[in-house]
Amino acid sequence: MAGETTSSSPTIDPYEYLQFFPNPDGTATRKRNVLHISDSDHDPRVLFKDVPINTSNETWARIFLPRQVLDSSSTTKLPLIVYYHGGGFIIGSLDESISHDFCSNVALEYPAVVVSAEYRLAPEHRLPAAYDDSMEVLHWIKTTQEELLKEYADFSSCSLMGVSAGANIAYQVGLRVAAQVEDILPLKIKGLILQHLFIGGEKRTESELRLMNNPFFPVCVSDILWEFSLPHGADRDHEYCSLTVDGGSDVLDQIKQLGWKILITATTGDPMIDRQLEMVKMMEQKGVQVQSHYDEEGYHGIDIIEPEKRKAVPVIMKEFVTSAMAPLSVKDTVG
Repeated sequence: MAGETTSSSPTIDPYEYLQFFPNPDGTATRKRNVLHISDSDHDPRVLFKDVPINTSNETWARIFLPRQVLDSSSTTKLPLIVYYHGGGFIIGSLDESISHDFCSNVALEYPAVVVSAEYRLAPEHRLPAAYDDSMEVLHWIKTTQEELLKEYADFSSCSLMGVSAGANIAYQVGLRVAAQVEDILPLKIKGLILQHLFIGGEKRTESELRLMNNPFFPVCVSDILWEFSLPHGADRDHEYCSLTVDGGSDVLDQIKQLGWKILITATTGDPMIDRQLEMVKMMEQKGVQVQSHYDEEGYHGIDIIEPEKRKAVPVIMKEFVTSAMAPLSVKDTVG
């Protein structure tokens, strides 16, 4: 299996790996070299527009719309996808080319109106700040006069989607919404799409021990991400991290009643695969309509990193939406 290692002792410096260096005042210095999108790099078939959400918190969002709908005489609106980027809550931005390209591809190929949300990062703003900011985006959407959303997005068909920490955010925001669905009307959530869900716990799983020094996402890196993002004094058994602790959230019963569909995608090369499997099992036991899609080869985040995998995501999403909740096979969804 790609990236597999049987060593149970960390051999990687997580700070160097992340290019993330904490400062004594509670802030952090980030030295990652990342590519940001420019107009010349953007797919011309997709229109995008940046909008402010909360100027005090410096949060904003980027709207993606396939240009073909602008030239169409159809009055049918597109489904709405609210997307949260990854980065372990401490790094990352929707403006990075990897996130931008992913959202642009989903908007074009699904097709959909995609709203990609920027949120505050830890440790400067520990959880639940990212959840609060991500929830605020939904409240902005429900009241906005932004033409791209009012004219082209179907507010009655909205999905929350994210990768890694973004999937964790989508899940936590989903719990908040399900507990008080009236608060975001006319926006109606139909489901959650959780890619390579960032999840943890104090006790190591078999997959974490087996993939301790996985080169793509070492377990020691995961530990650092949680250390600097969880509330002060919390350990990895906190409900933000261990999503199955104490049998999971009681709000899952409400999600069941609402009829939401949940898709969890993962790869067996991810150290968190055992926890993701446990998450699926927990939802099944609670009667939630959950579907899983697992690749036998790959690593954490491969769906947004590798172009061919990225192109396959809208296909998997379409199968998920139209299916009768039967498990998807890899060969049926990834060519």
